[in-house]
Amino acid sequence: MADLPDALGPLLREAQARLAAAVDDPALDARLIVEHFSGTTRTQAIADPERKLGAGVVAEIDAALRRRAGGEPVHRILGYREFYGLRLSLSPETLEPRPDTETLVEAILPFVKAVAAREGECRILDLGTGTGAIALALLSVVPTANATGVDLSAGALATAARNAGQLGLAGRFTTLQSDWFEKVSGRYHVIVANPPYITTEDIGNLQDEVRNFDPRLALDGGADGLNPYRTIAAEAARFLETEGKIAVEIGHTQRNEVCEIFAAAGYVPGGAFRDLGGNDRVVVFVRIKP
Repeated sequence: MADLPDALGPLLREAQARLAAAVDDPALDARLIVEHFSGTTRTQAIADPERKLGAGVVAEIDAALRRRAGGEPVHRILGYREFYGLRLSLSPETLEPRPDTETLVEAILPFVKAVAAREGECRILDLGTGTGAIALALLSVVPTANATGVDLSAGALATAARNAGQLGLAGRFTTLQSDWFEKVSGRYHVIVANPPYITTEDIGNLQDEVRNFDPRLALDGGADGLNPYRTIAAEAARFLETEGKIAVEIGHTQRNEVCEIFAAAGYVPGGAFRDLGGNDRVVVFVRIKP
């Protein structure tokens, strides 16, 4: 690879050229990397393209570009990703929160607001919390809500707790290391989850950026991809308030199967929601009787 220039404008152009054959959007990824490691903005690159960057900064950008060209996702390199207007730190133990999951936040948010207004609080249980994305997004909008983030991974829980602290939400967010409901206690108005829903067989067919960098624990839903939904449907009633709701993200072909699993466990459908691509992405279920 050619050496990177130390002037901001030429460096951006060379960064884009390096990524051109390796990624889908080399201009965006090059800009994200250069801006992050140089502390500059797009406006500065336009207004002052000859701005000099220090040798250490250029070396950091060079290393980051090599990682990106090697297939590592750009947000893994940056160490964070935006979700629902929040900047969330990532770690190897967490999924990257993705825009499709914002569908779940939007689907359940009106109910969270309504419960909080009526009860003075809304208790949320976030199963497989990862970065804390879903719970923290809800807490950021509803100031009287509180949440418990459950995960089997201690590393994921540390990341979620760090995100809560950075967002000023630590006082309303608790982490719990548990295999689904194993160590959960109390009752909640809302249970949310973006569970693993890829079939074990399909893991190998995922995009390299997902298969090689997202934790398998957060992807593998078993032989048919539905095992987590069976667990949630079978065990949630003990932890859900009367007329509480469950909202789960699903794979785009799983709506009927997931609805059947919850119907068999005594839940009533409370809505189905599509993501920005028009795919089935979230289903909500209501618990009517204790």
